[in-house]
Amino acid sequence: MLTDAHCHPFDLARVFPEAEAQRRRLGVCCAASATDTEECAFNEELARKADVDGAAGILPCFAVHPQMPAAKTSYENSLEALESLAGQGRLAAIGETGFDLFNAAFRETEAVQDRLFAVHLETALRHGLPVVIHARRAMRKIFGAARLLSKCKAVIFHSWPGTTGEGEALLRRGVNAYFSFGAAILLNHRQAMRCCAVFPADRLLVETDAPFQPLRGQGFSQWADLPRIIEAATALRREAADTDQTLNPKELETQIEENFNAAFDTAALHK
Repeated sequence: MLTDAHCHPFDLARVFPEAEAQRRRLGVCCAASATDTEECAFNEELARKADVDGAAGILPCFAVHPQMPAAKTSYENSLEALESLAGQGRLAAIGETGFDLFNAAFRETEAVQDRLFAVHLETALRHGLPVVIHARRAMRKIFGAARLLSKCKAVIFHSWPGTTGEGEALLRRGVNAYFSFGAAILLNHRQAMRCCAVFPADRLLVETDAPFQPLRGQGFSQWADLPRIIEAATALRREAADTDQTLNPKELETQIEENFNAAFDTAALHK
């Protein structure tokens, strides 16, 4: 089964009305991010319909995105919703949360991002939920929180931004980390390509971040990109000196599905 560790169905539907039909046709199980109650309700309705129809599932995730303070977007209602949704058992994960220090405007809100991240981690720990991490130019912040992250059920790094050494260091520190890769490995991002090639197979995930990480020549990313991402990941791992040269995309897809189920604890979600 194809899996998508991070996407935004609400935003994708705005630019691609046939998105849900495509997801069902491909049989993609996805972790769906939301930042407000409208987006969350949209994702929950898709999940409900998929469950009724026996289609591939949608796992609702929720958080205040770290870019929201810089955009002057109100997030107080979203913080209240976070606690309510987690308390009612309506979330598969807290996310995407974390830090974005990409530019001056984002860096000006670093203190606010610190406070928001602390709230999200506390909520995840209290309710036993995985966290989905957004960390752009912010790995120092992630290592500063490594002790708390090591207590989390699982930590899914959306569009992994670090180095091989940083990923290995997080695992050594006891963080139950999973590293997700998307368009970057098809767009010649050398660091992401190297990490995807050599990280342990049982720590790999793939994602579209749909619609926000388009492949070259596309206006937006979509679930149909997943086979190409898996093919690229397979080729990278074949080329790595210490990997199995007989690996094929279907085998890697199966491994990634197992990782997805472990990271999001899908067995518990269906009890």
